[in-house]
Amino acid sequence: MFVDNVKIDVRSGNGGNGCKSLYRDKYQRQGKPDGGDGGKGADVIFRADHNLLTLLDFQHHRHFLGRHGGHGGSNRKNGANAEDVLVRVPVGTMIRDAVTGSLLRDLAEDGQEVTVARGGAGGLGNWHRKEATAGEQGEHRTVVLDLKLLADAGVVGFPNAGKSTLVSAISNAHPKIAAYPFTTVGPVLGVVNSGDKHFVVADLPGLIEGASAGRGLGDKFLKHLERTKLLIHVVDMAGFEGRDPVDDYKKINSELKNYSKDVCRKPQVICANKMDIAGADKNLERFKKLVKKPVYAISALEKDTLKGLIDAVARKI
Repeated sequence: MFVDNVKIDVRSGNGGNGCKSLYRDKYQRQGKPDGGDGGKGADVIFRADHNLLTLLDFQHHRHFLGRHGGHGGSNRKNGANAEDVLVRVPVGTMIRDAVTGSLLRDLAEDGQEVTVARGGAGGLGNWHRKEATAGEQGEHRTVVLDLKLLADAGVVGFPNAGKSTLVSAISNAHPKIAAYPFTTVGPVLGVVNSGDKHFVVADLPGLIEGASAGRGLGDKFLKHLERTKLLIHVVDMAGFEGRDPVDDYKKINSELKNYSKDVCRKPQVICANKMDIAGADKNLERFKKLVKKPVYAISALEKDTLKGLIDAVARKI
């Protein structure tokens, strides 16, 4: 199951209290202040980890609590600092404050981290020749985690255009493939090798007309195209169920434009798929006349037709 948006609750630890203590011996009848300081409460830190691909774990673990700092003791013994809470999230996770909507950090690189809730400072013991003070309260915050995948190329097209078959043929990914629409219900990442270079592709659920307004599954995952460098636009050149490839091409671009002009402006590699089916040749000839852009004719089922497409994508990236 692919999860890319969750709301979670974080609370850092309180600082430990400073100690009020008086040391007495036969030479110190009045007592000498010797209370130690309290320890610092735990921070809650989020760190990007390339080993994670989804926010699924947060579906059932939505509360992160930091431990409190230890209290100070006599003889100037300081309380222990609480160990920070480290929360690992996928690379590409945006962290927003749920109340204000402000962006706290975009963890776009592996190892980047941000302190979402700072632990309270420990209180002062009375050895400072002041009254002992209580530790500070930790921070409480509700945040929204919004994942936008980091892929070099996003694969777009109508349902049943052959996107998943193509991705499984050119990469190490194994998306579900079946002869019915919306087989792909979440993004699937795959690594493609092109000589001594490699790039990452993201197979997204098929788009339909009105996807940018919420129809189908595509609108939920269009955001994952925002970080890609280019789009692989897969067109069913065989005209599945009587569809017109030219019309499909225009409708997909219209949905991309309605969603985001920046996404629509991304370079596209047009992939004319299903060329092994009768009638695809005539449709391709008409498509090239009307679209007037470079088109890579392939059959995702025949791997020997894919090299030109892979090389073209690698060059553009």
